[in-house]
Amino acid sequence: MPEFKSLDNRLKFEGKITSIYESDFLAPNGEQITREITRHPGAVCVVPVVGSEVVMIRQFRPAIGDHLLEIPAGKRDIDGEPPDVTAHRELQEEVGLSTNNMVELAQFYNSPGFCDEYSYCYLALDCEYVTDDRQGLEEEYMTIERISISDTLALVTSGKIVDAKTIIGLSLALQYLNER
Repeated sequence: MPEFKSLDNRLKFEGKITSIYESDFLAPNGEQITREITRHPGAVCVVPVVGSEVVMIRQFRPAIGDHLLEIPAGKRDIDGEPPDVTAHRELQEEVGLSTNNMVELAQFYNSPGFCDEYSYCYLALDCEYVTDDRQGLEEEYMTIERISISDTLALVTSGKIVDAKTIIGLSLALQYLNER
């Protein structure tokens, strides 16, 4: 495969969550290109199943100015914390659930055209209710919704679920559960 060589990275913006760099690369044909790249600490997402339902959240997302129906998720913002530990923490924080049966479904880049965010997706089975520990204003005002597992794909195809991590997580969870 032809190689692209990294030449230079210039920090353009450093925020609390992301940083944006202007990065130069040398293409295989000798042409130099410049791209804006967003650096992100990574994330986890969890499909929590209780009985025959998936426990989801409806949360305001400032980037789109609207609420989305999603599976619980969160940033990997504690340095050195393993992704499965982050997943357990987010499960409790957002929806007040705990489990000893967490299955990794996939790992993926969210938007590799401009961002290096890398996510770990889990299925949480045999969940038990615990006290939640919501963090931040968006979580304070989000609602918890329980959706029948059998209805989840219809919500995707009807456009009621449009969040990529949720679509990935639900699809893989359904596959996993159907193969058991």
